[in-house]
Amino acid sequence: MTRIYPHIIVAKFGGTSVADFDAMSRSATLVLANKNVRLVVLSASAGVTNLLVELASGLESSIRLDKIETLRALQYNIISRLKQPEAVSQQIDHLLDNISRLAETAVDSRSAALCDELVSHGELMSSLLFVEVLREQGVETQWFDARKVIRTDDTFGCAAPAINAIADLSEKHLRPRIEQALVVTQGFIGSDTAEQTTTLGRGGSDYTASLLAEALQASRVDIWTDVAGIYTTDPRIVAEAKRIDNISFSEASEMATFGAKVLHPATLLPAIRKNIPVFVGASNNPSAGGTLVCRDVPEPARYRALAVRRQQTLLKLSSINAQPTHRFLAEIFGILSRHDIATDLVTISEKSIALILNATSSTSGEADMLPAALLSELSPHCHVEIETGLALVSLIGNALSQATAVCKEVFAELEKHPVRMICHGASSHTLCFLLPAEFADSAVKALHRGLLE
Repeated sequence: MTRIYPHIIVAKFGGTSVADFDAMSRSATLVLANKNVRLVVLSASAGVTNLLVELASGLESSIRLDKIETLRALQYNIISRLKQPEAVSQQIDHLLDNISRLAETAVDSRSAALCDELVSHGELMSSLLFVEVLREQGVETQWFDARKVIRTDDTFGCAAPAINAIADLSEKHLRPRIEQALVVTQGFIGSDTAEQTTTLGRGGSDYTASLLAEALQASRVDIWTDVAGIYTTDPRIVAEAKRIDNISFSEASEMATFGAKVLHPATLLPAIRKNIPVFVGASNNPSAGGTLVCRDVPEPARYRALAVRRQQTLLKLSSINAQPTHRFLAEIFGILSRHDIATDLVTISEKSIALILNATSSTSGEADMLPAALLSELSPHCHVEIETGLALVSLIGNALSQATAVCKEVFAELEKHPVRMICHGASSHTLCFLLPAEFADSAVKALHRGLLE
């Protein structure tokens, strides 16, 4: 009998939450604890996406075979614990054969499209295995291919979702299923209008969960990871970091954008549009609580958190032609746009532009490698300087651009750090510093000690 669920919860589980059979069993228990969880979105098992990205780079035969065997072992360590392993082993074998074929193709013919097709297999395998774990607990569960509803453009490696198409397709193909059974699908992956597999960028499973929650008008998104919520900074850098129990959409969005890895940077955009609260907790310790991200938080703190974004590239462009600044800027940003170069944190002088390229968002992780065609088109207009090995440290807070004494308090903690670039004022929530990568952790510790402890 079809049952209507007015309060749908979308639950997303990260790689560590589906890393092995025991982790999957814990996550299954969490799903079954709340009858309103009707849609489960999964990442690939921990470590699998990295292996697939390596295979997509075109490895020599012996190394390639070793990587594939490692992948096979990860899957069969889970299959061997199932009561009926034959229920899924044939499907997993088929996917492993696909991986082997695509990895061999990548040796002679690397491409972003091939990389997306290859890395999508991680989520396909984990979701098939998780369905069997749930079914063995006596739950009616359906596997669903997310590519049927997550429609994107063809920007392989970091595709942009088509919001209206996702809403229409989800209403047609997904809602009827979640009213009949618990549905398990994949994060991170989608398809373009030509039905080619695309990906939403590294960590994109969070984004998938939020997009589907928006399309289905869900009441909440639960993000289950290996950390019990969002902290004032990465506890691996600062042991004294504290969990933030309640945080606003705008604060959490800035944290994610500038490097906090608990959430994908785009995750909160759909949640903000439909005012859907997002809960972040630890699947291995759900009783520890977590962080609720919502629209409004009473008495927001001036200084809320610190984030780090590594693998940053500083691009400095100096005009070589005598022309007005506005024309120079128009030429440069037109060229960058034609080559699909995403930039942020731009600073401008009369004849120069400095901007940051972020290499951490694409699936391949190669966004810092500037195409030769781009450099060739820039050269008639400007001198190009490229500086790598940098990290961006961001202080997230509230009304920072209006508050007094912020610069005095902040720069006092950074007096021993070689800051390469500063951005302040574009957002009232963020003050950013670009430093050599080896100084990033030290800067975070100093700022946390002085402003947040």
